[in-house]
Amino acid sequence: MSIVNIPFYDLKSLNSKYIDSFSDSLKRVVASGIHMIGKETETFENSFSKYCGTKYCVGVGNGLDALTLSLRAYIEIGFMQDGDEVIVPANTYIASILAIEDSRLKPVLVEPDLRTYNIDPEKIKAAITDKTKAIMVVHLYGQSAEMDPIKRIALKYNLKIIEDAAQAHGAKYKNDTAGSLGDIGCFSFFPGKNLGALGDAGAVTTNDYEISMMVRSLRNYGEDNFESLSSRKYTNSFKGRNSRMDEIQAAFLSIKLEDLQSDTERKRECAEYYLKSIDNSKIILPYISDWSNPAWHLFVIRTIHREKLKEYLENLGIKTLIHYPIPPHKQKAFSELNHLSYPITEKIHNEVLSIPLYPLLSMTEKKFIVDALNNY
Repeated sequence: MSIVNIPFYDLKSLNSKYIDSFSDSLKRVVASGIHMIGKETETFENSFSKYCGTKYCVGVGNGLDALTLSLRAYIEIGFMQDGDEVIVPANTYIASILAIEDSRLKPVLVEPDLRTYNIDPEKIKAAITDKTKAIMVVHLYGQSAEMDPIKRIALKYNLKIIEDAAQAHGAKYKNDTAGSLGDIGCFSFFPGKNLGALGDAGAVTTNDYEISMMVRSLRNYGEDNFESLSSRKYTNSFKGRNSRMDEIQAAFLSIKLEDLQSDTERKRECAEYYLKSIDNSKIILPYISDWSNPAWHLFVIRTIHREKLKEYLENLGIKTLIHYPIPPHKQKAFSELNHLSYPITEKIHNEVLSIPLYPLLSMTEKKFIVDALNNY
């Protein structure tokens, strides 16, 4: 096969079509004189809550803060306290667990289903204790977790469900959209996400008014909420943090949100082509449940020959990434968890490889990738 140059993700090309619109938005923000918690943020919050199917959306600084502030909100309203436990997938990015520990809560790791890579509902019950207060589900790679059994467990044991939807903008569970599947949805708008800003940004979605107002306060130093800058009192009832979505990122996100559905459909078409066309016994393809319509943040294959396959593809000019090479419980940062064993999680982290998948990938490029994988 000839050598090509297929990037893993082409952010430059994806954003280039928006340059004129971004420029207009930038001028509008500068002319307004308001750069934080203004009309642009409010407009995006309203649009994104509608997209997700929730009553409220609160823009924050990044996806990690969305998770942390959600947990902190439950602490401030008295539902949780220091030392309470949050069930979380062992197979996730480190941010899910960082948010729990940063909130002075205890993460309780649960193995995933090897087919879907998401938390296994059958294993959640065994992890519940009298200290358990929430289940943090992660819609990994853009495929929703299996929510119905998780909701039944949460209802039985009076637990909150917090969605880590950082990779799941537009993902569906049956007819409902990620961010509306639990009590709180937490999103990242890191540039490489399905809906990406030109810097850091995040959001919390919910149907709970009290929680939305608490997150709104905590994102702004715990200051009492105000209707407009003219009514601001500079009174602080809580110990919050500085985690506000700035007006420029909000304006950019509003523009890109208009194309999110069409971009997601193009990614779905690409994923369907891969699923139909890749045929190699050495490669395990993603498993798609009947109840799931993924947003396809990533297309993740699995093989025991990962390093050789990665080298083979890169020699052909096909860029790949590993999401993620080291599971959280084996990271140096979580030395207190290093002694734990989660065989399914460890197997996944040793074998997964992400191949290119983005809206602008041409059919020629997709066919080249498929042929390369089939010829491996």
